[in-house]
Amino acid sequence: MTLTSQSARRYEEKLLEQKRLLEQATLTAVEQGRETTADDTQDIADQAVLSYQKELLFSQGTTGHQQLTLVRQALNRVQDGSYGECVQCGAEIGAKRLEALPWTPRCIDCQEKIENGEIEDPVRAA
Repeated sequence: MTLTSQSARRYEEKLLEQKRLLEQATLTAVEQGRETTADDTQDIADQAVLSYQKELLFSQGTTGHQQLTLVRQALNRVQDGSYGECVQCGAEIGAKRLEALPWTPRCIDCQEKIENGEIEDPVRAA
């Protein structure tokens, strides 16, 4: 599946939209985190809820940041012409996989090997 310039452009548009959404979600999470402050008059249950909310916002922010990094890397691959190729083995990434996860850097086989611990994820190893 060699990407045509038209399909590469379509994926690039999807990636740019995802980037915009993630950046907005990250800003919203940061703003909500700043608004969530402890009040000395809160009881222990309120403080526990507040702590949970902050942890949830932090977790969402971390996940969003990781996905945003993947989206930016995918946009770079679109620009350099390597989009659609697995960064691990160089094989073509399936069209269905790209449709579902346009920011994915790996083919399904390499992703499964990473998840099964057969190969190390270079991103997490760094």
